[in-house]
Amino acid sequence: MPKVLIQFAHPALSKSRVQKTLIHYCQNIEGVTFNDLYEQYPDLYIDIKREKELLLQHDIIILQHPFFWYSGPAIIKQWLDLALEYNWAYGPNGKALIGKKILNAISCGSRKEAYSTTGLHQHPLTDFLLPFKQTASLCKMEYLPPFVIHSAHKLTQPAIEKYGEQYAAILKALVSGIITTDDLQKLEYLNDLHSSAGITETV
Repeated sequence: MPKVLIQFAHPALSKSRVQKTLIHYCQNIEGVTFNDLYEQYPDLYIDIKREKELLLQHDIIILQHPFFWYSGPAIIKQWLDLALEYNWAYGPNGKALIGKKILNAISCGSRKEAYSTTGLHQHPLTDFLLPFKQTASLCKMEYLPPFVIHSAHKLTQPAIEKYGEQYAAILKALVSGIITTDDLQKLEYLNDLHSSAGITETV
């Protein structure tokens, strides 16, 4: 059975209703490891050996974070810079991550309609995730569609709870192996999986 590693990062978690709720729903799922980067490394001094071991022990890597200024929090970049070393994660002898899967699970303030050629941000959200996708490609990993929560600041708590339930259902499906790569690559967002695949409907 696949094992999932959630690499979580939020520099102001106490202010986030959405991310706190997602944590509540994902932390105790069998086969899922939750790694809070800011809690683990408050001084930003990342234990590269530990992080490499975690990567080797898991099959699916989820970068869970708020979507700040079209990217992730600073420690996500720090982690990518330090843990994905040349000739380990990529390069002529960099074969450690081949075949593993990776995706982003993000919350953002704007509505989905704002992420379009005619919207506020002038591009689909997935365009802004291209650096993560290309990083996966360089490391010979498979980049999967993101799990996205839009309008994070305006959602009611019941709506957030539904997203939490949906996220947990998706994680359980990933761990159980009932979702295939073909199922996922047809989607814009991971949220778009239907109940016919054993996943709850989107909010």
